[in-house]
Amino acid sequence: MDMDGVLVHEEHIIPGAAEFLAELTAQGIRFRVLTNNSIFTPRDLRARLLQTGLDVPEASIWTSALAAARFLDAQRPNGSAFVIGEAGLTTALHEIGYVLTDRNPDYVVLGETRTYSFTAITTAIRLVEQGAKFLATNPDATGPSRDGLLPATGSVAALIQRATGFEPYFIGKPNPLMMRSALRSLGAHSEATLMIGDRMDTDVRSGLEAGLETILVLSGIASTESVERFPFRPSLVIDSVADLIGRTGDPFADPAA
Repeated sequence: MDMDGVLVHEEHIIPGAAEFLAELTAQGIRFRVLTNNSIFTPRDLRARLLQTGLDVPEASIWTSALAAARFLDAQRPNGSAFVIGEAGLTTALHEIGYVLTDRNPDYVVLGETRTYSFTAITTAIRLVEQGAKFLATNPDATGPSRDGLLPATGSVAALIQRATGFEPYFIGKPNPLMMRSALRSLGAHSEATLMIGDRMDTDVRSGLEAGLETILVLSGIASTESVERFPFRPSLVIDSVADLIGRTGDPFADPAA
């Protein structure tokens, strides 16, 4: 399931989220909480969720930074990268044995940060021009803040792409690679797994492309009207995860039956 818009909204718990997770745990149903945000480590996110009243185990949190690290480890083990990002990304790369450097790196890896540096972006442009492969954790163009929208990874990736002519490879949703890496971390198969999200363009799309059933909640970005704008549909549309309480064994069963 996605995190923002499904379990929390603007750092406040969505009603029913705690009870829903408790029911999953009580029934032994394995789950992963996904986020395209690469700023925080799973430990950081667990602490932040605890402050809202949600107890999510660190091992149940899957970020675009972890997915990017797993991808790089499979593509070029023990490689090197110039990284623009914060602890969530740098920690994930260190843990797979990557060297972080600005001297002839194998990759330029762009992630989320609240303090994008023009100097770092300039270095990234020059390294990509010199042959470093360009990877980004997610394509999100903007991110939320208390004061309004902020430029996010997708916007900065577009700047680097425009300057170099090289398109980045995006790891996070809607790339189904994010979903498949989460499935492998669960030891689960797509036929026995479903995706719960609040966005059609990322959550539902990535779930569909990875072969999962999908549930769209209306507690975040999406609205009933916005669903009709897309050429694909989720398996189920509900108001929030509170509607799944008591139905976790079969979320598609008629609650009135």
